[in-house]
Amino acid sequence: MTKQPVAQTLSVTIAETIRHKITVGELTPGQRLSEAALSEELAISRNTLREVFRVLTQEGLLTYAPNKGVFVSIPDMAAIIDIYQVRRLIECDSLRQAYAMHPAVQKMKQAVSEAHEQEKIENWVGVGTANMKFHTAIVELSDSERLIKLYRNIAAELRLAFGHLNDPKILYAPYIDKNQSILELLNAGHNLEAAEKLHQYLDLSERTLLAAYKRRQSGY
Repeated sequence: MTKQPVAQTLSVTIAETIRHKITVGELTPGQRLSEAALSEELAISRNTLREVFRVLTQEGLLTYAPNKGVFVSIPDMAAIIDIYQVRRLIECDSLRQAYAMHPAVQKMKQAVSEAHEQEKIENWVGVGTANMKFHTAIVELSDSERLIKLYRNIAAELRLAFGHLNDPKILYAPYIDKNQSILELLNAGHNLEAAEKLHQYLDLSERTLLAAYKRRQSGY
């Protein structure tokens, strides 16, 4: 009677591990995943890994190609638009309702500091990871476990969408100061201004990604 819940718990843990690998850029769009290598790395059976693959495929993070295997997904234009629609709804509302002494504000501050450190050594993947932490912290301002869980999935898919950029510096560099500005507005109690700045920020980020997607589709 205890085997099924244990197996389910393991699958959930492994799925979260793979989501994290995607979110931090360790697994990249279009990458083929080896059952043998991953099951050995994660110390799990192939049957458990296949169940994890099934769950993440349903979430849109992985894609199964018959006779070819399982690949990390490459979000299309519709996915990018949908991701940003969800982000505007969740993140902007979280900022509007937040209070400056919330513990997640410290996480936002740490993420900005981390981004500046990674910028110094021109580690743009690291800057991107810090940026993801900043936005995850914004969602944590909501104190909603459901929204936080939803955003974890969105964040992983978003990182895949960033794969359309040939030069991640183009996307990430301008947002270091923008994140700092949003943090300062929140600390000053200007929640509405912070939410509006974030809304504009997300609009610009979405346009940048869609333009990159169109260029890639055109072969440029």
